[in-house]
Amino acid sequence: MKVIANRAKQRILNGELALGMGLRQARTVDIAQIAMSCDFDWLFIDMEHNSMSIDAAAQICQAALAVGITPMIRVPAHEAFHSTRLLDTGAQGIVIPHVSTEEQARAVVDFCRFTPLGRRSIPGSLPQTRFMPLPVPETVSLINAETLVVAMIETIEGRDNVDAIAAVPGIDVLLVGCTDMAAELGVPGQLGHASLKATLDTVFAACARHGKVAGVGGVYDEALMAEYIHMGARLILSGSDLAFLMAGARSRSSVLRSISLKGKLAAQA
Repeated sequence: MKVIANRAKQRILNGELALGMGLRQARTVDIAQIAMSCDFDWLFIDMEHNSMSIDAAAQICQAALAVGITPMIRVPAHEAFHSTRLLDTGAQGIVIPHVSTEEQARAVVDFCRFTPLGRRSIPGSLPQTRFMPLPVPETVSLINAETLVVAMIETIEGRDNVDAIAAVPGIDVLLVGCTDMAAELGVPGQLGHASLKATLDTVFAACARHGKVAGVGGVYDEALMAEYIHMGARLILSGSDLAFLMAGARSRSSVLRSISLKGKLAAQA
């Protein structure tokens, strides 16, 4: 193939779950192979809530392309250069936080999509096409087809405008940021609250009407995750490297401290 396939997009187009691993701590390219070996489909490279540099993010994107896991960047804001620099250096998806209006959604498409959907500046050869010198029309078509554009719905205004946002051509996914949305609804931390579930119903229904994919992030309770997946979520932020590291480390230290304590008690008996 002339373009590297977007694994996450293939999953959701097949009606399957696309599971994402959030990156907050990782700064080296081996995280791509680690995530792939752990059966994730995409990397959620979070540049909104950590200090990762553009260069580090770009290197991870290139490594992800090489092993067939989709690199996606959550950018910190709606400025075009946050997205386009990473798209030009290997990202196969952009996640835009706090999309609250149709106008904002259209602006996102404008800078993330090449013509005819948007007005993204056309660079030279791209890593997504293995730097092959393809004709411009072919590059534009191939990259548009394999790029995921994700609008995060995290505000009451976004919820209220979700039908218009979902109707925007070029937006692929509406991802509910459940932590921020719960706070907006006045129930911070209550990710199973009825008001949040009603919001998810509203967003998922808009996705169904307009042929868009629904996603959720911020929910890691297994019962709630199962419920929201059964409601229709397909693009799933499954957890972060930090959370996985802490869970594994805590489990190991607990086991070892238990062994040490049992040995001490046995010696004293």
